[in-house]
Amino acid sequence: MRASVYLLAGSMALSSCVVSKKKYEDLMARKNALEVDKAGLEKEKATLEQQKAALEREKENLEEERAQLEQQKLEYEQSLAQALKEGKALGENLSMSKSQIDRLNADLKAREQRLAELQRILDEKEKAVANLRNRVSNALLGFNDKDLTINVRNGKVYVSLAEQLLFNSGSTKVDPKGEEALRKLAGVLKEQQDVNVLVEGHTDDVPIARGTVGLQDNWDLSVLRATEITRILTNAGVDPTRVTPSGRSKYVPLDEAKTKEARQKNRRTEIILTPKLDELFQILETT
Repeated sequence: MRASVYLLAGSMALSSCVVSKKKYEDLMARKNALEVDKAGLEKEKATLEQQKAALEREKENLEEERAQLEQQKLEYEQSLAQALKEGKALGENLSMSKSQIDRLNADLKAREQRLAELQRILDEKEKAVANLRNRVSNALLGFNDKDLTINVRNGKVYVSLAEQLLFNSGSTKVDPKGEEALRKLAGVLKEQQDVNVLVEGHTDDVPIARGTVGLQDNWDLSVLRATEITRILTNAGVDPTRVTPSGRSKYVPLDEAKTKEARQKNRRTEIILTPKLDELFQILETT
C-alpha cells in the first residue's frame, strides 16, 4: 500500500514537471515574438522620427530663405524711398530688383504648398498603414501568437507566419489550418486595392534532405513555398498583379543562433503589405 502511494506521488510530480515545462516553452515563445515585434516598432519609430526631422529642417530652411527675401525687399524699398526723397531716379534697376523679389516670393509660396501637401500625404499613409494592420490583426485574431505575428516596419505591415502553421518539415504543401489563415488574410486584401503584396519564404540554415523530389536546396524550398502561398491568396480573390512571390532561403534569419529554438523561429513566411505611393511620388517629382 505504501509503495502504491509513493508511486502515485511520483507520477503526479512527473506530470507537474511536464506541464510546467510546456508552459515555460509557451511563455518563452511568446516572449521571443514580443521582442521581435518590439524591435520592429522601435525601428519604425526611428524611421518616422528621421522623416519628421528632415521635414522640419526643410521647413526651417524655407523660413530662413523667406526671412532673407523679406529683408532684401525691405532694403530695396528703403533705398527706393530714399532715392525718391532725394529726387534721384534709380530707374530700371530697382524695378527689376522688385520684380525679382516678387518672383522669389511666389516660388517660395509654391514650395511651401508642396511641402504641406507632402506632409498631408505622409500623414494619410501613416493612417492607412495603421488601419491595415488593425484590419489584418482582427481577421487573424484566433491564431496563436507563437505561430503568427503582425507588426509595422518602415511604413509596411509585416505578417509573419511560422512554419508549423503552414507546412510540414521540407514540404511545400500548405496545411489546412495555414490555408484558413491565408484565406482570412485574402479577405482583407481583396478590399484593400491600393496595397501591394510581397510573399517572402525563409528557411533555417539546415540543408534539405538529399533526394527530396523537386528540391535542390533551401532556395528552391523558400521560393516554392512562397509560390504556393501566392497561389492560395490569388485563388481566394486577391488580384494577381498585386502579388509577388520570392524566396530568401537561409540568408535573412531572425535569430543567428544555432539552437533548435532559433532555427524554428527562422523557418517562416513573411507577407509584406505596402500601400501604393503613386500620389506621393508625383509630388516628389515636381518638388
